[in-house]
Amino acid sequence: MKQPAAFLAFVLAALLAAALPAAAIPRPGDRAPAFRLTTADGKTIANATFRGKPVYLNFFATWCGPCRVETPSIVALSKKYAGRGLRVVGVDVGESAGMAMGFAGDFRVPYPLAVDADSSTRATYGGGLYFPLHVFIDRQGVVRLYHPGEMTADEIEAAIRRIL
Repeated sequence: MKQPAAFLAFVLAALLAAALPAAAIPRPGDRAPAFRLTTADGKTIANATFRGKPVYLNFFATWCGPCRVETPSIVALSKKYAGRGLRVVGVDVGESAGMAMGFAGDFRVPYPLAVDADSSTRATYGGGLYFPLHVFIDRQGVVRLYHPGEMTADEIEAAIRRIL
């Protein structure tokens, strides 16, 4: 009796997996997926906004402990490398502009915080359940590093140097 139930569960799981679209995780060497977002202060930003600039996308949530731990380092590195053209964009996933603005104030974030309220941009970047998610894009719009999960300040700086 257990074998038919296990077989049926396996078949159902396989059918469900086949029916769901796979997350399109950008790999190093891939062009960065297009995005268009509204910042917490109401401006629109998109890939074209940063044409010819190295871009660091940091997907986060205000409730995410590791995201909060990393933010002071990201703030410092964004200032350190701004003169070399680095553009950092924080992408607040699943939250409101007000939450993003509060986070920006708490950490004195100098870079734009975009709001991905419906999580569609994170899905475009294959974010899945990972917070934080780091995507480093070079001046040609090519992904050089895709890192789900927490990074140390040294790891973030090394990734920034790769895209400069």
